[in-house]
Amino acid sequence: MEPVPRLGYGARMQSSMTDYREVGRYLREWRQRRRMSQLDLALDAEISTRHLSFVETGRAQPSRDMVLNLCERLEVPLRDRNTLLVAAGYAPVFPQRALDDPALRQARAAVDLVLNGHEPYPALAIDRHWTLLAANRAVAPLLAGVQQALLEPPVNVLRLSLHPEGLAPRIANLAEWRAHLLERLRQQIEITADAKLIALREELRALPAPISRAPPAPDRFAGIVVPLQLVTETGTLSMLSTTTVFGTPVDVTLSELAIESFFPADAATAQAMQRLAARA
Repeated sequence: MEPVPRLGYGARMQSSMTDYREVGRYLREWRQRRRMSQLDLALDAEISTRHLSFVETGRAQPSRDMVLNLCERLEVPLRDRNTLLVAAGYAPVFPQRALDDPALRQARAAVDLVLNGHEPYPALAIDRHWTLLAANRAVAPLLAGVQQALLEPPVNVLRLSLHPEGLAPRIANLAEWRAHLLERLRQQIEITADAKLIALREELRALPAPISRAPPAPDRFAGIVVPLQLVTETGTLSMLSTTTVFGTPVDVTLSELAIESFFPADAATAQAMQRLAARA
């Protein structure tokens, strides 16, 4: 059996008890974030409540397998699983590569296939902070009038959408769409506790929030989805969005990548998008 990789001697010399308390604190925070009791988590992980309590208080060192088991039960993001492993004194096990890394060639090809195959409708790939990674050709025509500063990399899709110098002035149902995006962001923060997302949410909430120029979503959506209603030179486009993620990622970058695809919500929008694509 291969030995479990450990951190270097110098890192372990700091204080093993401090390390154990640190990983215990992280685990307790994630358990509380998931609104699970110690009993609930212990039953799911098939360990004793007493041992879990010892781990959370730093009285026992969890094995690498136990850290990964508890992380799986708590649905901890891969990035944070690495953090927990390091806190427990183990090496990270989930790699994080750039999207253009040769090892992710097939994954990037899959992303491009989805983006290009979705034309003439817009689709874009984003990371965990809503930074634009890639987009198909149908996106550019929708960005007419956006201030160049908002289009300088790295482009944040939420800031681009809600900023008064971005798409906001042309979103007919801005109040409704803004509330939808902020709620998605709130849910994401609840799952990840990401400090950068928390700061982004505060920034977006501080932006002007004018009263919507359009009524709530049309009755034909029956309150099921919130459409994006974007005013363009070809008329108001009404679009529905879907999110696609990789199903079984073991790379941090892939685990945090999502594809946002927009579909026409009515025949008029479908025809208008065809005309925009033809002009492009």
